Amino acid sequence: MSVAGANASSASGLMRRGWQGRGTGMLKTYRGSCHCGSVRFECEVDLAQGTRRCNCRFCGKSRLWKVFVLGDAFRVVSGQEMLRDYRGPESQWPQGHVHHYFCGYCGFRGFSKGYLEMEPFDGWFHAVNVAALDGVSDEELAAIPIQYENGREDDYDHPPAIVSHM
Repeated sequence: MSVAGANASSASGLMRRGWQGRGTGMLKTYRGSCHCGSVRFECEVDLAQGTRRCNCRFCGKSRLWKVFVLGDAFRVVSGQEMLRDYRGPESQWPQGHVHHYFCGYCGFRGFSKGYLEMEPFDGWFHAVNVAALDGVSDEELAAIPIQYENGREDDYDHPPAIVSHM
C-alpha cells in the first residue's frame, strides 16, 4: 500500500471487507523462512480474515501475495544479520517508513515492514509473503480469501478489471 493509497478511504475499505485488526479472529502461529532457510520468522495471523494481491509496480514485479500482521505479532527468530533492505527509487513512502527485506544469500523476499498512523495498522506492521509460510498445505492455501487491489491506479478499495494474472 503506497502512502498515496494510505488514506481514510483505504482504511474504511479495509474495515468494510472484514479486516478485523488486532486481537480478533482465530489467530494461529505460522513459521516462515526464506528459500535457503537462513532467515526464519514466526507470526500470529488469521489467514481466513483474508490476504491481498496488488498490481502496483512493486507487488506486480515481485508477484507478492501478502497478509498483514499487526504490531508485535511478527518476529524474526533467526537470520536477522542476513536481511538486506530495499527501497524503490520511486517509493511514495516517507523515508524510514517502509523496509522491503530479503535474504542476502538466496534473495528471497519473505516480508516487508511498514509504518502507517491509521486504523487498523496504528503503527508498525508487516506484510508477510504467504509463499514464505512453511507447512501450509495446498488445500489451506486454496481456501484463503484473496482481495485484489488496484495499486497501479492507487485504488486499494477496488480490484483491477483483470485479476487472473495476479
